[in-house]
Amino acid sequence: MIAAAIGEMVACLVRVPTEVVKSKMQTCSEGGKQTVRSTLISVLQEKEANAFLSNVTGGLYRGYGITIMREVPFAFIQFPIYEQAKISWGEFQGREVTLVQAAVCGSFGGAIASAVTTPLDVLKTRMMLGKDSKGVPYRNAMDVFQKIMADEGASTLLSGIRPRVLWISIGGFIFFGAYEFASSVVSPLVDDRRALDP
Repeated sequence: MIAAAIGEMVACLVRVPTEVVKSKMQTCSEGGKQTVRSTLISVLQEKEANAFLSNVTGGLYRGYGITIMREVPFAFIQFPIYEQAKISWGEFQGREVTLVQAAVCGSFGGAIASAVTTPLDVLKTRMMLGKDSKGVPYRNAMDVFQKIMADEGASTLLSGIRPRVLWISIGGFIFFGAYEFASSVVSPLVDDRRALDP
């Protein structure tokens, strides 16, 4: 699990800037057409005390901390559910699960993890946008949380839960299906190699 957490932290070094630019382009209320280049330049010019390395990267890493706070619990929920579902299903049917069954287990784990971490996803998205609907900059994730609770109510923390669960379930099916397929191809090769080594 520690390796998964470190992997998520490194992956977020790429994922967060991409998400910031995408979120800005999707919600830009300024007139005219926004391009990736113009949005990137705009984000790079943003200097904020609460954004990771903002003197160098502008607002590109706005929301990095909350993204880590979403991704690590997500992995800690998804992977154990996936593994336990495979074990339980295999025991129930009296044999190991098939590739498709393993993919279903991954989809199930992703669905649960995405539902549980949706409030963190909402906080992450708001942090990346940088300002509330009145144009007031967010100070940190707690500030976002407090403003949502005061202005919009707790149900806002579940905004987008259905599409999030749906796309992550589909992604989990594909990811874990591909993982199990690759594992079934590579494992015999590794086992053969080990058998040849003295």
